[in-house]
Amino acid sequence: MRDRRRSLRLAAMLAVSGLLFETAGCGSGSGSAGAGDPNTLEVWTRSDPDSAKTYDRVFAAFTKKTGIKVDYQPVMNFDQQLQSRASVKDLPDVMINDTALMGSYQSQGLLEPITPASIAGHGEITAKSWSSTVGRDGRHYGIPYSRQAMTLFVRKDWREKLGLPQPKTWQDMLALAKAFASRDPDGDGRKDTYGMVVPGSAQNGYVAWWGASYLWQGGVRILQKEGSGFRPAMDSAAAVRTVTWLKKNLFCGDKGVVQPSALTSVTSNTTNFQDGNAGMYLTGPYNIATFDEALGKGRYEVLPAPAGPAGSTVLAEGENIYFGARTGKTKQERTLAAFLVSPEGQRLAMTGAHQPVVRIPVNSTLDAAKVRDDPRWSVVQKAYENHAAQFPNAPDFAPIKQDTADALNAIFTYCGSDVRAGLKDLDDTLAGDLKDQELLK
Repeated sequence: MRDRRRSLRLAAMLAVSGLLFETAGCGSGSGSAGAGDPNTLEVWTRSDPDSAKTYDRVFAAFTKKTGIKVDYQPVMNFDQQLQSRASVKDLPDVMINDTALMGSYQSQGLLEPITPASIAGHGEITAKSWSSTVGRDGRHYGIPYSRQAMTLFVRKDWREKLGLPQPKTWQDMLALAKAFASRDPDGDGRKDTYGMVVPGSAQNGYVAWWGASYLWQGGVRILQKEGSGFRPAMDSAAAVRTVTWLKKNLFCGDKGVVQPSALTSVTSNTTNFQDGNAGMYLTGPYNIATFDEALGKGRYEVLPAPAGPAGSTVLAEGENIYFGARTGKTKQERTLAAFLVSPEGQRLAMTGAHQPVVRIPVNSTLDAAKVRDDPRWSVVQKAYENHAAQFPNAPDFAPIKQDTADALNAIFTYCGSDVRAGLKDLDDTLAGDLKDQELLK
C-alpha cells in the first residue's frame, strides 16, 4: 500500500513538474489585471480575509512610495490555483507563501533564482533566515519575509488557581496537563476540561507538524543531512524513546490529558483552548490575536516550550517571497521585495487593526516585542533565534511530512502497536520518498 501510494504521488508530481518546467519560460499574466502593464505586479498570498486587509495596507504604501502598482490576489486554495495558472502558462509575478514549500516549487520549475545582493537591504536579514531559501543546487530561490517558532500557550489563571509552577520540562508539562484534566481548574464542579490541545490528525501532515518540536526535543531528526542528500532517521533509539513517551503519556495514558478528538483534529477545528476547555497548546504566534479576543490577555501566558531530554528545540516556520520563473519584471519584483523586508514594510505588516502577516521580523534591526509593545513576542523571537529548527527546505518535504504523519497517527491511535516496528516501516517509506527525489544517501 505504501509503495502504491508513493508511486501514485510520484506520478502526479512528475506530471505537474513536466507541466511547470514547460511554463518556466512563460511571460507574466494573461489572467492578470495588469498583464500588459510592465509597471503592475501580480502578487499572490495564501491569506484569509483578515490577513488580506493587512497586505492591502502594505501594498498601498508600496505603490505610494514607488509608483509601482500591485494587482493583489489573496488565494486560499493556493497550490491548486497555482497549478491551474501554470497549465495556461501564466505564473504570478510574486508569491508569498510558506518556506516549507520552496523545495516543491523549485523542483517543479516555478521559481526564479535570486541573488541576495540584488535585493536592497539584504544585509539586514540574518544568515539563518537566508539559509532557509537555498535550494538543492545551492542557489537561493526565495527572500525571507516572516519567521515564527512554536511556543507553549498556558491558561495562567488555571495554573495559578491550582498553585502549580510554569512548566520547564516534559514532566512538568505532563503533571500540569493531568492537573488541568482532573482538578476542576475552571471551578464549575464538572470534569469537562482537558490538559492540552493536540491537532493530531494525519490529514495534511498535522501530527508531524505538531510533533516535530517533541521529536527534536527528544534528540530525533526525521531526515539526516548526508553530503548532497539525506537519509531517513526515524529508526533510532531516540525516536523509539520519544514516540513511546508521547504515545504512553498523551494518547494512551490518563483520560483528558489531550482533548478526546485529538487524533482526528486539524487546526481549523481544534478550538478547545480559545473555547475555554483546554489548558495548554503548543502552537504558533499567529494565534495570539485570536486568543486575546477569545480569552483576554490576562488569562493565558506565552512560555518557552518545556525541555525534553535533548533540549528545547521547537519547529520554526515562516514565509518567503518568491519570484515566478522568468515573468519579465525583475526590476519591479526586486523593488517590491526590498520594500517588504525594509523596516518600514516589516512594521506595516506587523501592526494594525487586522491579523499581522509578519510575526517575527526578518529585518534584524527590528524587535518584535518593541514594535508591538507586547513582551510576549519577545518569547517567540527568542525561541526562533535560539531554540528553533525548521523542516529541510531543499527536498520536496510535503510527501515526507505526510508519510511521517500517517505513521505517527497510526502508532498513537492503536495503543497496542509496536512503536519500533512502526518507525522501521516509516524509515523504509521515507527512504522511498528520498529515492524518488534522487536524494537518498
